[in-house]
Amino acid sequence: MEALIMVGQLILGLTILVGLHELGHMLSAKWFGMRVEKYAIGFPPKILSKKIGETEYMIGAVPLGGFVKISGMIDESMDTAAMAEAPKSYEFRSKPAWQRLIVMMGGIIVNVITGILIFIFLIYKYGESYLPVSEVKHGIVVNEQGRQMGLRDGDKIVKVNGKPIKEFEEIYNVDALMGSNSYYTVDRNGQLLDVKIPANLIETMADPKKKREQQRFAEARAPFSVQKVEKNTPAAKAKLMPGDRIVQIDDQRINYFHELQAALAARENKPVTLGIQRGNQVVTAKTTVEKDGTLGFYPNILLNYDTRYFSFLNSIPRGTEQAFSILTTHIKGLKKLVSGEMSSKSLGGPIMIAQTYGSTFNWFKFWTLTGVLSIILAFMNFLPIPALDGGHVMFLTYEMVTGQKPSDKFLEKAQLVGMVLLIGLMIFAFGNDIYYRLLPESIIK
Repeated sequence: MEALIMVGQLILGLTILVGLHELGHMLSAKWFGMRVEKYAIGFPPKILSKKIGETEYMIGAVPLGGFVKISGMIDESMDTAAMAEAPKSYEFRSKPAWQRLIVMMGGIIVNVITGILIFIFLIYKYGESYLPVSEVKHGIVVNEQGRQMGLRDGDKIVKVNGKPIKEFEEIYNVDALMGSNSYYTVDRNGQLLDVKIPANLIETMADPKKKREQQRFAEARAPFSVQKVEKNTPAAKAKLMPGDRIVQIDDQRINYFHELQAALAARENKPVTLGIQRGNQVVTAKTTVEKDGTLGFYPNILLNYDTRYFSFLNSIPRGTEQAFSILTTHIKGLKKLVSGEMSSKSLGGPIMIAQTYGSTFNWFKFWTLTGVLSIILAFMNFLPIPALDGGHVMFLTYEMVTGQKPSDKFLEKAQLVGMVLLIGLMIFAFGNDIYYRLLPESIIK
């Protein structure tokens, strides 16, 4: 069931984005009087098809892309027979270069606008939740990656690259994680010291074999209480109540939620004695930890998060800023990949995207990731690779600057080369998905 939810979200997200992308091409082509022979979401074999006017609208069985077939255009269909005939007035090739450029940019522009609109409406509806640094009173808890950096449990990160921070999430600022010679300033038992941020931190954080919570090297240490107890669980057997605080497991003192998680994980399927703070008294109860290292209650994390809300007008620049920050982050990551600072295992395909959507459906998360993908899809399509929109844009720009149009034979060969490159990249991404995300870690090692 979890796999179906992941796949369902992937298909829904891609269908929306691909449909809008190809719609941008189709509408701009029709606007300039070009004949659109086919508008397809997904690749053949076809599932549904209906012809309206001169255009066939199709849904394909392979939901990993789509295409628009415009008459007189050298594309993935490689319809060389039609190109051998004399140009017709309604064909792509007979139109001025500036019109053809707009048509090729249509899908990219629509994806950028879609991403921006998604973030504008998310910010307007949900605002921005954040944890003020002033609320991180108990310092941080770090994983092995954080310890290797030089951070310690209880540290308080007060500056990033010498600049004081106001929100805890600023420690994950992309400019700092991807910059050179970046560092944190931490307060350790009243003493300020600098901790260097490794140049490859962003790569190790993105390790596909790590769970999401393991990819974050530091979290705020959080006191907690019991919020809700599930029926027929060890927590119910121990008669835990909302508002209770677990302060001891066997002879181990518990102050923070991460300590409880670690203590329970070490006692899977074992009987334990709980020390429970209830009001002004501490009571004890015996129970047995579940096999997954849980007791069966929902925690109330005792950290005070704030939320910034925006008017619709103020949501517009904020949403636009978020959308373009995703673009700049993606560009920086690509530069690190090309320079060798990041390994290619961070590349992924549909499996990675599906896993990112997750096995539970949440509208906020779904639209957030779909907005991110919309911006990335626009950027990737703008790359100057033949067979991508950016390849067509490159040749059209050359034509407009020089006044000379590349020959149809050249464009056909360039399209073929581009398709080979894209197929190779897709195979590589699928291979990464299978190797790093599906195979057991013991096989990889």
